[in-house]
Amino acid sequence: MPTSVEQHIDHFQEHFVKITKEVGRRIVGNEELVANTVTSLLAGGHVLLEGIPGVGKTSLVHTLADVLHLKFSRIQFTPDLMPADIVGTNIVQEHAHGGTFFDFQPGPIFANVVLADEINRATPKTQSALLEAMQEMSVSVGKTTYKLEQPFLVLATQNPLEMEGTYPLPEAQLDRFFFKLKVVYPTEANMHLIMERTTQATTETVERVVNAEQILQMRHAARLVPVAQPVQGYAIRLTLGSHPLSPYATPMIKKYVRYGASPRAAQALILGAKIHALTQGKAFVSPEDIRAIALPALRHRLLLNFEGEAEQVDSDVMVKELLSGVSVDA
Repeated sequence: MPTSVEQHIDHFQEHFVKITKEVGRRIVGNEELVANTVTSLLAGGHVLLEGIPGVGKTSLVHTLADVLHLKFSRIQFTPDLMPADIVGTNIVQEHAHGGTFFDFQPGPIFANVVLADEINRATPKTQSALLEAMQEMSVSVGKTTYKLEQPFLVLATQNPLEMEGTYPLPEAQLDRFFFKLKVVYPTEANMHLIMERTTQATTETVERVVNAEQILQMRHAARLVPVAQPVQGYAIRLTLGSHPLSPYATPMIKKYVRYGASPRAAQALILGAKIHALTQGKAFVSPEDIRAIALPALRHRLLLNFEGEAEQVDSDVMVKELLSGVSVDA
């Protein structure tokens, strides 16, 4: 086990690089996307992946589960999916000597890495089945509450183009996602690599490089990274500045935002920045670390007003304006 601060940083960096490098053997490009997904896992958060069909959202989650020595399950969200299909249900069983009893059959939520594919295709009732699991790390069925095994990560995907037959995620559920990551279309050079890896006789295999115990150790190490009061104040001002009535709000925020980020956003900024600092070989958090993860931490937490919806304002543009408008110094 590492003893000094330098050894802790080196140990964390080594494992982080192992994970991202191994995922990169199968996933072409999207290095930042992979790094942010692993960051969310180590922070104990969940990820919402948004992108058009075919850009590798599901493949990324499958590969991450293969690289990590964790239990994986996939839930295909459809309009007829019911909450019991996710959390499980009690079924009637017969005793060998006669009589019946209820036996709980766990659903696919009982895994370490859960892929919620096309989450916006299920009804709000079914989407809400994930809320307790994502926030409390537990599942309640009837009068019994079952704890989920750690680490636990929900990776949800959604398609931004196809709106027919979809149900927008409630604001409360959006806020429970640590990061919202956009999966971009690959470049021409990356398309060549994708074709070479997916149309040949052999397929790229990955090795399991980190287990659950090591992930929990990395998670604990990240929380030990100190944050100076001025840096923490910067993260708080960014969060407050996302509200239109705040003195830190920028012109676009005041014009287009109905409601800004919750305190969970500040937690995401601090925890994400701690992990980013460790990956950069630093033993403390700087404002640059906060800015590095501001987009994925804030973009889904800005709720647009009618004018913002009508003009289809990009939340990324508003977050970038916020980063330019809010000073590091109080």
